[in-house]
Amino acid sequence: MHSFRLHRVAVWLAVSLGGPALASDWLGCATVTDNAERLACFDQKTLQFANPLALQSPPPVLYGSDVAGAAPAPAPASATSAAQRISAQPSEITRFWDLEHAIARNNFELRAYRPVSLSLSGGSAVNRNPSPSAAGNVPTAEVNYQPGELKINLSVRTKILSGILRGGSDLLRDSLWFGYTQQSYWQLFNQDISRPFRNTDHEPELVYVFPHFIALPGGWTYRMSAAGLVHQSNGQSLPLSRSWNRTYVMGAADKIADNGDRFTLQARVWRRMSEKADRDDNPDISDFVGRGELVGRWSFDAGLGTDRTLHTLGFALRHALRSSGKGSVRFEYLRSIGRADGGLRLYAQLFSGYGENLLDYNRNRTVASLGLSLVDW
Repeated sequence: MHSFRLHRVAVWLAVSLGGPALASDWLGCATVTDNAERLACFDQKTLQFANPLALQSPPPVLYGSDVAGAAPAPAPASATSAAQRISAQPSEITRFWDLEHAIARNNFELRAYRPVSLSLSGGSAVNRNPSPSAAGNVPTAEVNYQPGELKINLSVRTKILSGILRGGSDLLRDSLWFGYTQQSYWQLFNQDISRPFRNTDHEPELVYVFPHFIALPGGWTYRMSAAGLVHQSNGQSLPLSRSWNRTYVMGAADKIADNGDRFTLQARVWRRMSEKADRDDNPDISDFVGRGELVGRWSFDAGLGTDRTLHTLGFALRHALRSSGKGSVRFEYLRSIGRADGGLRLYAQLFSGYGENLLDYNRNRTVASLGLSLVDW
């Protein structure tokens, strides 16, 4: 009885101190009718309030069931008790896309999307005379660009809608998101041509996310499916103009190993939306940049307590999905600087292939980058 009263006091304090943004989430737990699920919801929110990184894996009843109210399949051994779930590492995919109602944040909050980074890059010869493949386009005069430059990545997103198809007492939530990514290449060290920005790509995106939580072999869990619409362009006039529109479908799964290491896999395939020939700046871009990609990440901790360091290794493979197609490969490494749960990371990347940026979509380059990132996803 005393523990129940203490629990209610903790909930009240969290709501009072957290303000309106948190209060609505806490009150959402009170609407859960099942006693065990309601208590689990409050427990999750209590842990989240005390430590935002202490997010939980989904309750065992969700595994193997894809429809709210359907009879659940047996849960895997790694999620058979509340105590095991409380001690488990958080699912990065669940946290990133707000797949569970108990840990979801409010709509229209501005959040990070892809890595926000500042890095020095250099490699094979930079494209000094970009050559578009569109009929009638001719390259401009050669510009004395240098291989070494500063690369700036900015990327944000916000959740527009939640609970479109999965709402009410359902523990899972589908959602609609808007994202924007900008990647700039600055010839900072090129004083001879007044240090210009060589290229800037803009990428607004709309994506719908649907949660699943389906147990897979080998300890993996299929977390979500998604469909999106994305526009990408560099905002320049002919003959340097580059742009395309795509629709895509995506799926993502993750695994938390017994030692706490986290693994994620994400697959995406897309189809370019057709354009009139006289308006198409780059008709063969899919053959170079690709029509699909596979992205993987491995995150692990080293050390304990204040000495803990977070490491992340990642790769991305893109291919045109044609026998004569091209593509690219990208490897990344991130290491926490200061606190492991802080946002600052050492960021290193190696890219080889086509499409590092839109201006050079048909140019094969190998580029190494080293810098700092504020976001590790």
